[in-house]
Amino acid sequence: MSLKGFQWIHKAQYLLFTSIYELESQAIDTLKSKLPLPIYTIGPTIPYFINLKNNPKPNTTNSYIEWLDSQPIGSVLYIAQGSFFSASNEQIDEIANALCESNVRFLWVARSEASRLTGICGHMGLVLEWCDQLRGLSHSSIGGFWSHCGWNSTKEGVISGVPFLTFPINLDQPFNSKMIVEDWKVGLRVKEDVKGDILVKKCEIVKLVCEFMDLDSDLTRDIREKSRKFKKICGDANENSGSANNDLNAFIGDILMHCSQYTHA
Repeated sequence: MSLKGFQWIHKAQYLLFTSIYELESQAIDTLKSKLPLPIYTIGPTIPYFINLKNNPKPNTTNSYIEWLDSQPIGSVLYIAQGSFFSASNEQIDEIANALCESNVRFLWVARSEASRLTGICGHMGLVLEWCDQLRGLSHSSIGGFWSHCGWNSTKEGVISGVPFLTFPINLDQPFNSKMIVEDWKVGLRVKEDVKGDILVKKCEIVKLVCEFMDLDSDLTRDIREKSRKFKKICGDANENSGSANNDLNAFIGDILMHCSQYTHA
């Protein structure tokens, strides 16, 4: 599927990335040196990103928002394993039992398994079929994001300034995990080997989660500081003079210029 997309590049007039230049400057600069077409990084394209600053308290009666409101700042681990691929049932059970034993607060979006897992995970959190992920990640009580590292989730976590526990499964997710942990240094790996058949045991998860969610932990202090730094980078890029905003305006300007040339031709 990816190779098929690349084959269309030579027919394209523009190349748009839903990313921010400062997050992937080396890759973007390399592409610009290799490809003979305009390349724009137009930001995360999240419709209400700017509104989060002006209206951080959503007008909602969702019970999970009310629950988050009642939790201490930075105390909740948000867990989401994506919409299409998931960990094995055995691994899901190890995670659930680890949450029960760890006594760490959590909000787990588990789709169809939510009702089953609710009885395993204990009383320290909520298991849901769905939630507004960006609203959840932006909540002050969220202190970490256990993620499959899909690109949309990766962007939303970085924008929200939340540290990651990476648990990639397929496709681009291992590479996104590498960026999170090695390049940006805003997260830790749950498992070093990304092969899907390697089971991470409950005892390993308990140890990692407890230390990761300890706000005074030496292990995560630097990660949290870098996460706040990247949140500011993303916010600045979307301001009027920021890189994403400038690229979007430049792209629109190019379109209008070519439309005008076509009209007068």
